[in-house]
Amino acid sequence: MNDSPLALLGGEPAITVPGPHFEWPPIAEQDREAVAGQLEAAVSIADRSGVVADLEDALASYLGVRHVVTTCTGTAALHSMYAAAGIGPGDEVIVPALTFHATATPLFHLGAHPVLADVDDRGQLDLDAAARRITARTKAVVAVHLWGLPEDMDALVSFADEHGLMLMEDGSHAHGATWNGQRTGSFGAAAAFSLNGPKPLSAGEGGFVATDDSELYYRVLLHGQYNKRCRREIPATHPLARFSVTGMGLKLRIHPLAAALANAQLPRLDGYLAGRQAIAARMCAAFDDVPGVRVPHVLVSALPSWYALPLRYEPTELGGLPLQRFLDALHAEGATEVDRPGSTCPLHTHPLFQAPGGLLPGYADRQGPAAGNFPAAEHVHATTFKLPVWHGQEDVPLADAYAAAIAKVASHAKDML
Repeated sequence: MNDSPLALLGGEPAITVPGPHFEWPPIAEQDREAVAGQLEAAVSIADRSGVVADLEDALASYLGVRHVVTTCTGTAALHSMYAAAGIGPGDEVIVPALTFHATATPLFHLGAHPVLADVDDRGQLDLDAAARRITARTKAVVAVHLWGLPEDMDALVSFADEHGLMLMEDGSHAHGATWNGQRTGSFGAAAAFSLNGPKPLSAGEGGFVATDDSELYYRVLLHGQYNKRCRREIPATHPLARFSVTGMGLKLRIHPLAAALANAQLPRLDGYLAGRQAIAARMCAAFDDVPGVRVPHVLVSALPSWYALPLRYEPTELGGLPLQRFLDALHAEGATEVDRPGSTCPLHTHPLFQAPGGLLPGYADRQGPAAGNFPAAEHVHATTFKLPVWHGQEDVPLADAYAAAIAKVASHAKDML
């Protein structure tokens, strides 16, 4: 136990190393060379060639799928995935009530309805709650591997099969994570990933759709990769080939410089993940005897990518100390990277889900679910705080310092009451 006074109350902070304490992605010389070389090669690629083809081939091989289509963002990837799956006006898609909003918002732009289902105590989709949301209009269910912790894909595949639903995956936090040794993103009809700045695999901005289904692949192309790419990849005899020049009218291509960065990063991803797994295990072990802090329960079949380390706060073990007061004390100790999930929250609390008609034509009569309909999602969100997971051996002292700061604040919780 650390008996020094809390920094919040005038003591010395546990961490004095200047921040920021976590930056991603790590930029190496090969990344600089790849981006600089791409500047000379091409800054616009209208078909599947060059670095775009290289990246898509590498991602398909990495995930063990037949097709990958890159996009400008993860949100665009989700949009293309849903559109390609034929989800349209009046269709319903079951989405976990606790996720980042982009898991669901593209459905609005297809005239469809995201149907929220509560989560379990781990923050993952509660299949009993999901079953109660199924109607004759339900077309798909979405698995979200939140924070890089894989969902129980055995249960989700069985659930989708039992109810005749398409299974889609949002793997935006979970590049390289596995369930029973199989990569997340390779279980459903299709999966969407983000390549946004802090994601385990980063392009700065970008995304991609992965699928084994060639028909769905063609429709992904038509949604956001029109003209040259569609004309070259959709067989001329295919009924959709006549739409190749215009597609669906959207251009959602990845920027070649972003593709170059992701392509340079991908060969190092498994090494990064191994480092994250070791440090996550080290930090979780350090919290074993810390009151008020509960580490994630990782199922034996799951190997997380540890996009973040979500911790659960148990105020009853610390005399009822509010979580925000606990975090204020941590920040005063110098643990500035610890925070609460922001826009990743119970979706029904967003105004867009409460009253989508305020922005979206066609939803004027749709009212969102009432507060209290998703008690587990609200509780998990209200009691979660998170910290980054470092990956290098050189990061171990900082990870240990964060663990020590959390233990220090927990041991002095009574001083803040």
